[in-house]
Amino acid sequence: MEKLLLYYSFTGNCELVAGEYSKQGYEVKKIETVKKVLPNGFFASIMTGGFLAGIQAKSKIKQFDVDFDKYEEVVVCSPIWNGNLSSPINSLIKVIKDIDNLEKLENFEKFKFVFCSGSGEGKKAAKRINKLFPKSSIIFLKEPKKYPEQIEKLFK
Repeated sequence: MEKLLLYYSFTGNCELVAGEYSKQGYEVKKIETVKKVLPNGFFASIMTGGFLAGIQAKSKIKQFDVDFDKYEEVVVCSPIWNGNLSSPINSLIKVIKDIDNLEKLENFEKFKFVFCSGSGEGKKAAKRINKLFPKSSIIFLKEPKKYPEQIEKLFK
């Protein structure tokens, strides 16, 4: 069986995580949006991203095909915006939850989540994931580009 990492990255932190999973033999797929999600500029992007995440908005993502049955493990990596999942990952979760044969996915035990944030946590995101995927695990990373030692948490 294979392993898969699905990720969205805005600042490059989740991109760094994706590279580490790739080195471990995971198939890596980037979640891409149809339109640009956030405006240019630090303040504008934080305000917009925080608002979108706070209302659990979904960004239209480009279609991709994944047969989840062929993977023994699926890792979803998301930036944390205002304590919540990013809007592209909200869309991905809807895709995952809408799969007709999802009951065959061992009650979501194969799903794991990695969150990258400036504070190293995302309590609202964790609460939501624990409700949607109760048997999954979550790893919190604080800005792995800035704090590379955070990467060590991934494969413990």
